Amino acid sequence: MMMVRRGLLAWISRVVVLLVLLCCAISVLYMLACTPKGDEEQLALPRANSPTGKEGYQAVLQEWEEQHRNYVSSLKRQIAQLKEELQERSEQLRNGQYQASDAAGLGLDRSPPEKTQADLLAFLHSQVDKAEVNAGVKLATEYAAVPFDSFTLQKVYQLETGLTRHPEEKPVRKDKRDELVEAIESALETLNSPAENSPNHRPYTASDFIEGIYRTERDKGTLYELTFKGDHKHEFKRLILFRPFGPIMKVKNEKLNMANTLINVIVPLAKRVDKFRQFMQNFREMCIEQDGRVHLTVVYFGKEEINEVKGILENTSKS
Repeated sequence: MMMVRRGLLAWISRVVVLLVLLCCAISVLYMLACTPKGDEEQLALPRANSPTGKEGYQAVLQEWEEQHRNYVSSLKRQIAQLKEELQERSEQLRNGQYQASDAAGLGLDRSPPEKTQADLLAFLHSQVDKAEVNAGVKLATEYAAVPFDSFTLQKVYQLETGLTRHPEEKPVRKDKRDELVEAIESALETLNSPAENSPNHRPYTASDFIEGIYRTERDKGTLYELTFKGDHKHEFKRLILFRPFGPIMKVKNEKLNMANTLINVIVPLAKRVDKFRQFMQNFREMCIEQDGRVHLTVVYFGKEEINEVKGILENTSKS
């Protein structure tokens, strides 16, 4: 009985070993059959360390470059064909419009260039009359008013974002800068034109420009008010220009004499005595000592530290 059991166990162990070997062989054959191809078979480019690697790379690069040149040439031919078709369609459309106008008895506009120029100027002047340049316009609410932005040669101060942020625009957009520079140059041409000045009059330059304000009405155009230095102290030149979505037009050129004009400054204040003391020092140096034609009004909120504020004002008045 013991011998039978031992023989059976030996037979079972042999069968198990054979099955394991058979499974291993099948796995090896499956791996060999399913393994992807090596780099040399997968890649079209040869290895760099092979004897012909450099020549192979150069050949492939030349082939790619040739394909790229052919593709670019094909695109150029297609663009040229599209341009020709577009030109043909434009000519057909133009001929169709001419035929339609002749059929309607209208004919073509064969007016001389002088009449065309006069019509254009009449249209531009009508845009100026519609805009809020010479007269005010009644608005439904205060929110419908278009605010002015101010600018100098270096900076633009915009009010679109309100006073919660610093109104100075940094940096100024190139399109806006070019637009304002064009307005200043147009004003200088007007100031230096022979019709505006005598032969012995000094020429105006960009350094004479002080500041300007502008705003754009979306359906009419852009209004500019530019201020330049005058010939004498307290005199200024103010030009009003208008761009009705076309060339800039001069609306007004006037001389301002500010010798007898008093400038009122109103300062709202609550506490902050140290800041107010610094403000008064700057106010005395910049306004009182240099010009003197100013009147300061301080509106103080509250009673705390009001005596110190009064003392600062009294000392400034005495000095």
